[in-house]
Amino acid sequence: MDLLQFFEKDILDMESRKRAAFMNSLTGFKSASLIGTMDTSGNTNLAIFSSVVHLGSNPALIGFVNRPDTTERHTLENIQSTKQYTINHIHREIFLKGHQTSARYPKEVSEFDAVGLTPEFSTGFQAPFVKESRIKYGMEFVESHPLKINGTILVIGKVVSVSVPTVCVTEDGTIDVEKADTITISGLDGYHATQRLARLSYAKPDQSPRELND
Repeated sequence: MDLLQFFEKDILDMESRKRAAFMNSLTGFKSASLIGTMDTSGNTNLAIFSSVVHLGSNPALIGFVNRPDTTERHTLENIQSTKQYTINHIHREIFLKGHQTSARYPKEVSEFDAVGLTPEFSTGFQAPFVKESRIKYGMEFVESHPLKINGTILVIGKVVSVSVPTVCVTEDGTIDVEKADTITISGLDGYHATQRLARLSYAKPDQSPRELND
């Protein structure tokens, strides 16, 4: 396979949209999640993110990266004001609607209504879940960290509730996301179904990996 070589100057010299597409796809497959929020007036908001990442299990922390707040960032504003939000997996049946939430709707327009997804509320929790999502979890805001180098903001929250199909939780606690048909994103606009190759045993220096059976 022939290879192309790029150095820092080559990347910086790219036209801005091409550079964004190149760099967004460089890291490979990413999570496809819808973040649901509500403002203090009761207006719901829904936005797609591909930067959701596990930060720790005890306490249970999840982070995501928000773009610079040089323009209105409804998700970030709502999280900062209400301290609650939801993260919802995207599956094959709703990925077109999920992608459409990236459009720049006015603050007074709910993406739920605009794209045809259903807000779902849990007792004692203000932020809306996506009813059509199969794996979803409620979050409470913990802290945010502006990154000086590019103005993005790392938002960190703790998991306070999880909803997942019974069939997806294995005996050892692993969530089998393929059974929920969770999809992934590459670049800015590529959506992919997945196929697991194997689960492997815990790596030890004196043992070769072996496949695990669920």
